[in-house]
Amino acid sequence: MRHLTLVPSWLRFLTIILLVMGILFRFCNLDAKVYSRDETYTSLRISGYTVDEVKQQIFNGSVINKESFTKFQSPNLQKGVSDTIMSLVKEDSQDSPLYYVIARFWVEVFGNSITAIRSLSALTSLLVFPCIYWLCRELFDLPLSLPRVAIALMAVSPIQLIYAQEAREYILWLVTIIISSASLLRAIRIETKDRNELEKTQQIPDRFTTWGIYTITLVLSLYTCLWSGFVAVAHGIYVMITARFQLTETVRSYFLASVMGFVGFMPWMTIAIADFFQFLISADATTAQLSQMPLIPFWLMQIGRIFLDLDLSLKNSVGYLISPIFLALVGYAIYFLWRTTNYKVWLFLVVLIIVPALPLILPDLISGGIRLDSEPYLMPSYLGIQLAVAYLLAMQLYNENLSRRGMWYIILALVIICSLVSSRVNYQAETWWNKGVSYGNPQVAKIINRSERPILISNSVGINYGNVFSLSYLVQPKVQFQLVQNQSIPNIPNGFTDVFILNPPKKWREQIATKYQSQTNIVYQDSYYSLWKLAQPRISPQRVSPRRNRLSSS
Repeated sequence: MRHLTLVPSWLRFLTIILLVMGILFRFCNLDAKVYSRDETYTSLRISGYTVDEVKQQIFNGSVINKESFTKFQSPNLQKGVSDTIMSLVKEDSQDSPLYYVIARFWVEVFGNSITAIRSLSALTSLLVFPCIYWLCRELFDLPLSLPRVAIALMAVSPIQLIYAQEAREYILWLVTIIISSASLLRAIRIETKDRNELEKTQQIPDRFTTWGIYTITLVLSLYTCLWSGFVAVAHGIYVMITARFQLTETVRSYFLASVMGFVGFMPWMTIAIADFFQFLISADATTAQLSQMPLIPFWLMQIGRIFLDLDLSLKNSVGYLISPIFLALVGYAIYFLWRTTNYKVWLFLVVLIIVPALPLILPDLISGGIRLDSEPYLMPSYLGIQLAVAYLLAMQLYNENLSRRGMWYIILALVIICSLVSSRVNYQAETWWNKGVSYGNPQVAKIINRSERPILISNSVGINYGNVFSLSYLVQPKVQFQLVQNQSIPNIPNGFTDVFILNPPKKWREQIATKYQSQTNIVYQDSYYSLWKLAQPRISPQRVSPRRNRLSSS
């Protein structure tokens, strides 16, 4: 295997080129895509306000403009970091606080523009490259070409690019997963060496250091995303299987380190568990939003998006042709990994792919629907798949059969080309599939902006709350908003040329149409929501709200 340690000069050059292109794609046009509903929740947490406070102040039937939303989308003197944490405690403890605290300090320094807040994720994504290099060396301990191939693939991977440009915690979570995995493998490797050899080489302190690093990174990972608990379960399964279910020194050290990690996370875990059980016994537990997408095509598409992502929907037949190709590549990569490596190598990637994904796949199979916004929690599975494919391609570069080696050169080139094409298409787009319920907001904003004096009516039910905030980034200053709680009938002021209603329930829409003796016509509809227009409403001048623009003027 000595010749495998020699890295071809062309591979070094290719890695550098793709790394530079990946960095450029991450930082260019950061503000081009719609600021989604989920991202507006990030800005809300940064501001320190809660959803209930927002509903009381602007979802009260008064007419406001887009500037009224700014107060709840940026840090301010009235709210501090403690308010950011407490807003999560009160309303969303399922989101760990580390990213939001970091983001709070970040926007205080660099501003609260879309470019500024998304640049935090873009900058964090650069840490993936040195971390993945370390993980590859610890996991495979083979040629230098393997880490370079892994870095090259991840630099231009569409799935990596998407989350590197989103104001959410997912790319930071990936970094903590990689570091904790690499430190675990290093600790196990040092632990399993002969103790006499450790004493000779004076590596006993290093043994405790690596377990300490694993503990710290586990705590950081948990404080970044609760789903890290399933990654820790995957690590535990790997340690137990490799120890053949015996209480070895390695197993004891692992359990001590992991227990210390969960103890460090205990303050937040207590809050999250309490809220989780409260959610289960509440009525909200039965109203989780599900998408009725076909399950198998959806999961196949998620695999394909790791390498080629053109923002295709499940209705597009091209996706059905592309997904099986990449599924075959991933399947063969895992098979090749199993056939050519020690079980301690392939087992680590297999449990990393399967264990964190099972809590997502099994409920979908039981319910027959797909939970909205579940894709980011496949990040550990994406990582395992990319490492398996990187190993396959790196090893085949040294295939002794020249014809097979040439074939794998072509496959490597095609994978890279697919990623580059995806990055180029993504670079030009104003929305993407990961924007979820906000996917159609750019089109909706264009429809509203074409009116001379438009007003948008909505309520705080379901996805409407966050989508109204998302639209506030896209509409022109002339657009006014009238927001109500639940399904209250608004008193629409006179003087507007067009009245739009965002995603109204049927009964509420009919009540508005009856009150104003008008018809409602649908002007936009997608898989998530609809936009309606009130046709020539009969509005009396005395219905003008005395609180009009009260918030914006103050």
